[in-house]
Amino acid sequence: MNQAVEALGALAQGTRLAIFRVLVEAGPEGLAAGRIGEKLDLPPATLSFHLSQLARAGVAKSRSEGRFVIYSADFAATNDLVAFLTENCCKGAYCGPALPPHGIVKMPERNARGRRR
Repeated sequence: MNQAVEALGALAQGTRLAIFRVLVEAGPEGLAAGRIGEKLDLPPATLSFHLSQLARAGVAKSRSEGRFVIYSADFAATNDLVAFLTENCCKGAYCGPALPPHGIVKMPERNARGRRR
């Protein structure tokens, strides 16, 4: 449960949630830190702080490729978090997604500071 609390706490901040969503979109191959900063218009020091928080919480991971640091979402940890959150859903019976994939409602886009675009 402590890991879930850390992960949710890290994701409960607007900039970190935006970074995490960029990482999810990038898929397992991830993105170089500089590219993430460009996409979200974040200065390097701010980006570094938030990436380290996501990594410490276990929802992101990094690897070195030459002189670049590549970050990616930790999909196994994220799946574990979702499983933990829905563990007792519907008294253990499968209930499926709340909405079919074509019926998903998109949230209004926000910039890295959490403001609507």
